[in-house]
Amino acid sequence: MGRTPFPAPPSPNSPTGAMPAGAPRPGAAAVPGAPRQTGPERRTLVVGRGISVQGSVQDAERLVVEGTVESSMIQATELQVTHGGVFRGGVEVEDAELAGTIDGTLTVNGSLTIRSTGRLIGKVKCRRLQVEDGGQITGQLEMITDGAPARPLASEAPKAEPAAGEGSSEAP
Repeated sequence: MGRTPFPAPPSPNSPTGAMPAGAPRPGAAAVPGAPRQTGPERRTLVVGRGISVQGSVQDAERLVVEGTVESSMIQATELQVTHGGVFRGGVEVEDAELAGTIDGTLTVNGSLTIRSTGRLIGKVKCRRLQVEDGGQITGQLEMITDGAPARPLASEAPKAEPAAGEGSSEAP
């Protein structure tokens, strides 16, 4: 009523001085388990508990899912699905932390951490994987290796047979 909705930031000439670069913004809530950002702030989209979002998400560097997100394909730098959060669809990220549920296709070019309450259903490709006791993966898991393209599992690889008329230089 008598208070302004957003306090003015302190000016460099004020008696308290400028806010330090690493200080949290007034009114900004910290997300538990989120990595601390040392550089400029990332563009973050938080889908809160009880909120459901369908469609595409663009230009979000960090996506935090506490509610439900359904999307055909999202690209971001970081994905965090909290306990109780659900992501359905496809997502490609650098790093992901999963304490809720992902149902779909997940590609992680960096590290994937599945917490004890995390469930991954579908297909996942990742470079590094950490699964806490109780974390679940149901579906197909493929590890990304440096310098080598992803290859199918040995049981899925087709057998190479020489073409008719071609011989082999190897002894039987």
